[in-house]
This record gives sequence, structure tokens and C-alpha cells, in this order.
Amino acid sequence: QVQLVESGGGLVQAGGSLRLSCAASGRIFMINGMGWYRQAPGKQRELVATITSGGSTNYADSVKGRFTISRDNSKNTVNLQMNSLKPEDTAVYYCHAEELTILHEYLELWGQGTLVTVSS
Repeated sequence: QVQLVESGGGLVQAGGSLRLSCAASGRIFMINGMGWYRQAPGKQRELVATITSGGSTNYADSVKGRFTISRDNSKNTVNLQMNSLKPEDTAVYYCHAEELTILHEYLELWGQGTLVTVSS
């Protein structure tokens, strides 16, 4: 069973930076798309950024120019560099991955979430 483990959340002042990391572990056949989502208190979970296995990226308009997603296919890791953080970026951030199993089934994987708090 493949699991996603996140790290890097915490408390930062507005204008500061944080880097989130996520690693997939277990018996991995193939990981396709990976990404980050977030959920603020009282709000629905929303997409932050995604990256394909080929390196194509997609960002929410609210984070374009401030956040950068990257991945290492050889290590099955995905990172999110967050700069110029704003209080409205405060949320629990979730790592997401699409796993292709050896049986050619697609599974959606989610991390446990890591809290990012941006103080004003």
C-alpha cells in the first residue's frame, strides 16, 4: 500500500516563505500526477498546484508567481515552495498523487495534511 507523507508546515509571518515536501512510500508501480491542495477553516478543499510526470505544472490563480511546485520522479517526491505568503494562505495543505498500480488501476492518494499558518 502506497502512502504519502508530508512535512514542512508551520507558522510564518506574512511575506515569509515555507517549503512543503511530500514523499510516496510503499510498493510503487508508477506515480502519475502529483499536487497540493489546501483547505482553510470553513472552506472547501481547493487546488493549489499540480505537476505531471513530465513536469507540466498548473497553479491556482491565487498562488501564481508566489508558489512553485516541483517533483523528483526517481524519488517519488513533490515539493511546494511558497514565497510571499499571505494570511489568506493559512490552511491545511494536502499532498495528492495518482497511483497507477501493477494491475493498471488508478488510485487517488492523499497525505495526512500539514498546517500552514501565516500571521499578519
